[in-house]
Amino acid sequence: MDVSIRPVRATEHEALGEITAQAYLGDGLLDFGSADPYLEQLRAVGRRAGEALVLAAVGSGGRLLGGVTYVAPGSPWADVARSDEAEFRMLAVSREARGRGAGEALVGACVDRARATEGLSGVVLSTQSSMEAAHRIYRRLGFVRTPERDWSPLPGFTPLLTFRLAF
Repeated sequence: MDVSIRPVRATEHEALGEITAQAYLGDGLLDFGSADPYLEQLRAVGRRAGEALVLAAVGSGGRLLGGVTYVAPGSPWADVARSDEAEFRMLAVSREARGRGAGEALVGACVDRARATEGLSGVVLSTQSSMEAAHRIYRRLGFVRTPERDWSPLPGFTPLLTFRLAF
């Protein structure tokens, strides 16, 4: 599949928000299903785009396939990144585009952007243990598990796993 990566357009915010929400819902990644408060953040592409860089994966004919939020140091969207690290969050690809390179292209674009930023030592991310397809992408691109940085967004919730790619 021919995939290009570019910043999301304002006219795509709602559609990418829905792709992201449906990816998390469809994969059973939200503890409270369709009532999960995290859905609001997943759909808030416009807000994220105002505070971080949201990248879109686009297929032939300009079809929106998915997206990711690239988090530069100091961004309010950083969860686990240190001052010399970039982070990415909310990687999502539409169900019909999965397995065709869009997810890997989005991760690769985040890595390329971080490598091109002077002073960064790596890229980090948080993921759920059940996101095995994403883990395969991360490992293939050189990310390694950093269990000492695993964390839980709320007390009592299953910890999120962390991965890091060092430069």
